[in-house]
This record gives sequence, structure tokens and C-alpha cells, in this order.
Amino acid sequence: MWEKCRKNYADLGIHTFWLDEAEPEFTTYEFENYRYYAGPVEEIGNIYPREYARLFYEGQRALGQEKIVNLIRCAWVGSQRYGALVWSGDIFSSFEDFRKQICAGIHMGLCGIPWWTTDIGGFHGGWTEHEDFRELLIRWFQFGTFCPVMRIHGCRQPATQIINKAGEVREQTGADNEVWSFGEEAYSILKKFILIRESMRDYTRELMKEAHEKGSPLIRALFYEFPDDAPCWEIKDSFLFGPDILVAPICYPGARGRKVYLPSGAKWIHAGTGTEFAGGAYVEAQAGLDTLPVFLRGGRQEYLIGKI
Repeated sequence: MWEKCRKNYADLGIHTFWLDEAEPEFTTYEFENYRYYAGPVEEIGNIYPREYARLFYEGQRALGQEKIVNLIRCAWVGSQRYGALVWSGDIFSSFEDFRKQICAGIHMGLCGIPWWTTDIGGFHGGWTEHEDFRELLIRWFQFGTFCPVMRIHGCRQPATQIINKAGEVREQTGADNEVWSFGEEAYSILKKFILIRESMRDYTRELMKEAHEKGSPLIRALFYEFPDDAPCWEIKDSFLFGPDILVAPICYPGARGRKVYLPSGAKWIHAGTGTEFAGGAYVEAQAGLDTLPVFLRGGRQEYLIGKI
């Protein structure tokens, strides 16, 4: 497989691959009927995505490439050794799926896979002209600003059918998906958060360096930094982006605020207002559509104050 990809891509100067599905997909999911060379799928099936990433990584290394990263849809323990940047797949454009991404990102980091991302806005079912989808997209984009990799993707509706030369409908192409494709209000907010992400460039590079050297996740469960604070072990809808930035996404339609738990043992600065809070308590944080609750640990990363 690598020889085909080397000849047709790598030898022509392609150094990064979107490897896409790596589960793999089966015609039916009766796993007891499948075997790999390494053994029955029921016993060893999860090694497939890891080995899929490895075959590209080792092929690229053999060509002398050193800095390797490939986008892939599935992973298993050890995939991070092979330059795997994992995204959460072709999920639906719904607030329920959005909430699940927060929990998924936390767990991926705990599993030792620090490079992780989502299709901002979800992949299936997002109608560009619908106000409810635009709200979802904005809230998801705000969350994506504090993910290891920030990327927007999806098959937006209304889609256009693609008809082949035989007159058959085999595929479709989605509606426009650039940040300016969802109206002026959405564009101004999305642009704001792109600039916030850019302002964190030095911080995110520090986190990436730490992940490379120590395996530390970028998205961190609250208990990762505060293991002695019991409430931190129960929270799955907020997280730390690195050690200094606590992020509490707005993940319900129509919500303009939420309760946020601030871990004990630190003081916290509201990134929007600069107000200081003591840890060890819940606070009510307001958040219009153009912002979300973000708190800075011990006043670190103060350059964000007033930007969010």
C-alpha cells in the first residue's frame, strides 16, 4: 500500500496525508466472522487504526521525513507514536453531538493521544441558512479555538448532487463552508475567535512541545491539574486547555450563560472582564453569543483578558 502512495504522492512532494477512515469500515459488523493476519478481529481488531498510521509514518521516515503528522479518523493506544492527528469522525450537527465532543476530547488526552480535533459544526445535517445551525456553529467554533487543532469541516446543506457520465447520482457536494458563509453576525464572531487562536500561538506551541516530550494532553480534565479537588473528578462539560486556561463551552441551544466550577487551590481571572474569583466554588458566568466562559489560572495568559 505504501509503495502505491509513495509513487503517486510522496515522490511528487506530498508530505502530509488525510488518511480518513481507519476503523476500518465493514460491510457488516459481525466481528466474529473477520480475521486479520494477526488474529481474530474480536481479539485484536483495534490494532488496525494504529497499524494504518504506522505504515504511512514508517514509509515517510524511510524517505527521510522527520516532522510527520497525518490526519486520521480513528486511533488506538500507541497511535500517537506515528504522527496521528485524530479527529472524531463524521458526527452530526447537533448540540447533543457537540456536548459529546467535549467528553471525547478529555478522554483522548487521558489515553495519551494529545493531537485531537473535531469537525467544527459537525459533519452531517448542518443547514447554512438556518439560524439554529449558525448558533451551533458559533458555539462549536468557540470550543474549537481551545482544541489542540482548530479546523472547520462538514458536508453543509443544501447539498448539490453529482451526476456521473452515465447519468447516475453517486455523490454530493456540500454548500459553502468558509467562515464568511453563514451571515455577517456569524462571520464577525468566527473572525474574532480566529484572532484569539492566533494570539495564543506561543502558548499552544509550548503545549505541543510538552505533549511531544512528556505526553501531556492539551485538553485536560480538571482533575489532571487538581487531583485532590473531588468535584473535578465529576465534571465532563468543561476542561483545561493546558495548565492555565479553563474553558466552559456553551453547549445548549439558546443558552447565554452557565454554571462553572473553579477548582480549589488557585485563583481564577475571568478572561472577558478581568474579575478575580477564588477557587473551590461554582460561579454563574454570562456569555452572549459572541463569547464563552474562560478563566485564567492565577492570572496567567493575561493577554487574553478583554479579547474573549
